[in-house]
Amino acid sequence: MSQPSTPSVIIIGAGLSGLTAAHALKAKGIRARIIDGASRIAEPWRARHPQLKLNIYRSFADLPGLPMDRQHGDFAPRDAVVDHLETFARQLDLPIQFDTEVRRISRQVDQWRVDTTEGSFEADHVVVATGREKYPHLPDWPGRDSFSGEILHAAALGDISRYAGRDILVIGAGNSGTDVLNHLSRVATGKVWVSLRHGPTIMPTRLFGFPMHRLARLFALLPLPVLDAALALTQRLVYGDLSRHGFRSHSKGGGTRLEREGITPALDDGFVTAVKRGQMQITDETVGFETDAVQLRNGSTIEPDIVICATGYRSGLEPWFADFEVLDQGGHPHYGAGEADPNHPGLWFTGYKATLTGFFDAAIVAAKRIADGVMQQQAKPGRSSVSKTVANLESPVTE
Repeated sequence: MSQPSTPSVIIIGAGLSGLTAAHALKAKGIRARIIDGASRIAEPWRARHPQLKLNIYRSFADLPGLPMDRQHGDFAPRDAVVDHLETFARQLDLPIQFDTEVRRISRQVDQWRVDTTEGSFEADHVVVATGREKYPHLPDWPGRDSFSGEILHAAALGDISRYAGRDILVIGAGNSGTDVLNHLSRVATGKVWVSLRHGPTIMPTRLFGFPMHRLARLFALLPLPVLDAALALTQRLVYGDLSRHGFRSHSKGGGTRLEREGITPALDDGFVTAVKRGQMQITDETVGFETDAVQLRNGSTIEPDIVICATGYRSGLEPWFADFEVLDQGGHPHYGAGEADPNHPGLWFTGYKATLTGFFDAAIVAAKRIADGVMQQQAKPGRSSVSKTVANLESPVTE
């Protein structure tokens, strides 16, 4: 009886999820080809503001065979994360083809084809690992282009000291918005408004000195209704009735929003205290702009110097999959955490589902699913031969 051939795999994305998938495949004897549109490892992390720290406890940032260095404290800073990923990539010892942007992914009989700026490649399996936060999203509010002040996305926050003495509007107080507000709470700004459409689920970074995220795996075991109640009760016990300060309660619980919408609870490290002492003011939803003002849903206006938009990200996957129904209305994969797609065997996604334990932990879980799934699919009768697939990975397909 013939043995199944070694499958060929292309991984799109040399970030956390892509590298972790490559590690799991290599453990199975599969040397994947990795391509990335950036020019170096961890480019998205390098682009984030210098004050940024992980919102996950350091043990949840461990990678296979490479624990996060304890010297960085409980929550690793941006530059430590970059070093962590660079070290992991070196230890992985697999070729990474940078500056290679994907244009389209298609199915070619029994293989997948990836068209890129550097040619086309074919493989038995394609792993898409470019992340759900690839492109910062700015809503197209009426009058936005006429606003005379500065508008920027939270991803472009920059050095926090430049906001001293400025009147600032932060739109959104989810995970990234609360991170911005935590930093602003330590700066002598002018007025700071926080525009909310939905009330966030807020957890303290530490409670009596204990890092709350260390309990993430325990919280993750709870059924959704119990998790919703546990998060709401924790918020109430720690902060009291936040509605007195303008916060709203969302109709869905924090666990449900995480599971269904990918919206993680926000970690407070100064933001709520700043609101309670009047340093920051909660306002209504932003609906439009004027030349020197921002319009709110309640009909009032405010006049900030700078507007920081913590309004989320987009995956940017839609152009790649014009011929396949693999994405939901938000542009995220239906099977975004390493699960096998029964309608598209050989196509895998990792890094597109948020979890309480964070993206590092989720990447490891998804990587194992992908590696196991690749081997299971390859063992089925009718798979293509290794000679063709390896050749197609070594060089672009010629037309």
